[in-house]
Amino acid sequence: MYEFSSTQWLMVFLVLTLLIPMQQIIARAGHSRWWTLLFFVPIANWIALWILAYGHWPALDKPKN
Repeated sequence: MYEFSSTQWLMVFLVLTLLIPMQQIIARAGHSRWWTLLFFVPIANWIALWILAYGHWPALDKPKN
């Protein structure tokens, strides 16, 4: 059977610890959490980051109670 090396466990740990905060940030910005998947595509992650940083945030349009 195949066993994970320590480097592979580290990568799994990093992905899981980054995935949850990225989903929360994107959801609070008012975008779909599916945007998180773009951060795993090499060129798309840079484009998504720029769109997220300088694009329209739908969450800012919602009235506060």
